[in-house]
Amino acid sequence: MESLHRAVLRLTGGRVGRRLLGMETVELHTVGRRSGARRSTLLTAPVEEEGRIVLVASKGGADDHPAWYLNLVATPEVEITRRGVTGRYLARTTTGDEREALWPRITRVNPGYAGYQQRTSRQIPVVVCEPRG
Repeated sequence: MESLHRAVLRLTGGRVGRRLLGMETVELHTVGRRSGARRSTLLTAPVEEEGRIVLVASKGGADDHPAWYLNLVATPEVEITRRGVTGRYLARTTTGDEREALWPRITRVNPGYAGYQQRTSRQIPVVVCEPRG
């Protein structure tokens, strides 16, 4: 599915597929924690604010974290392509009050995330990416 979405974005110059289920589509670029190779993943950003992008490591409610999340935990310096522009960001997993404040906003945009959380025993990570340099 990601390959098809990526192709649609490329063929239309980002005019089609830039938003999905009311969320902006972004491309996250990480460094593979084992390979050291550049990895790219298309994700949706349920919360986008001036100066930060919020990502949810839901993996559809699976019991393990997505590879992109494990990569950014190992190397939090990431790049994000958004609206055709790639920028450098520092990613961090939210905790405590910050996560609790973001979660209702996330599930308001996409109630599916609440269902994903119910499906798994792990707490789904909420990641804040802030511009660097």
